[in-house]
This record gives sequence, C-alpha cells and structure tokens, in this order.
Amino acid sequence: MTLTFNSDIYSQLLSQHQPRIIKTEEENEKFLETVEELLSRSHLTPEEDALLELLVKLIEDFEDKHYQLNVSTPRSRLKHLMEARSLEQADLVEILGSREIVAKIIDGEFQITKEQAEALGKFFHVHASLFILG
Repeated sequence: MTLTFNSDIYSQLLSQHQPRIIKTEEENEKFLETVEELLSRSHLTPEEDALLELLVKLIEDFEDKHYQLNVSTPRSRLKHLMEARSLEQADLVEILGSREIVAKIIDGEFQITKEQAEALGKFFHVHASLFILG
C-alpha cells in the first residue's frame, strides 16, 4: 500500500503551525512541543511526517547555533571542577596567588598562565593542558 501525499492537508498543517526560522527560545519551545505531540502518536500521515521532519530541522539549526554542546574552555573546565568538588574561589587563592587573580580568571578577565595551569593540574589531579587555551 502506497500512501499518497496530500498537498492541501500539508498546506493546512503549515498554516496551523507556521514553521519558520527559529529566532527565540520561546519559538524553539513551541516547536519542540509540537514535535513531542507528533512523536507521541502511533501513526503519522505523510503530511504530518513532512511537518515533523521540517520542525526537527528548524530546531536542530537553532540549537546548533545557540547551544554549542561539548565546547569547553579552560575557564569552564576550571569552574566545572570547582563545582564538582564544591570549592569556592577562596579555595584557589593559594594555588593561583591572590583573591583578585582568582576572581579575574573565573570572570574571564585573565587567561590562565602555563604556571597556573600546572599548579591547577596538580591540585585537581588532571593534566595541565585542560587549563590552557588551544
């Protein structure tokens, strides 16, 4: 059995959901809800399947642009390790030299130097390269 694609039904779905390039988190959430609703159905019509495919592509494009997963920086790695060990900035003063230096590194105003990276690596028991950009 071959399912036929009905352009009139698809046009109605497009009119109802008005898919477009996603520019805000609210639009993304709205289209995610529609996708979840479509995925919860046991059988989709060819027109619903086409709408689902279009919405998923639009969501992927938005999320690729706005949620760069797996992109970490020396600063974000440091913050993650601090959080994982429930450390405060004050806990790094002895390693990095002063409260001001720690604060500026955490705030992104200073880059971590090679010497600081080596000290952080010893402190956290990780390779110093985690704290060096590039």
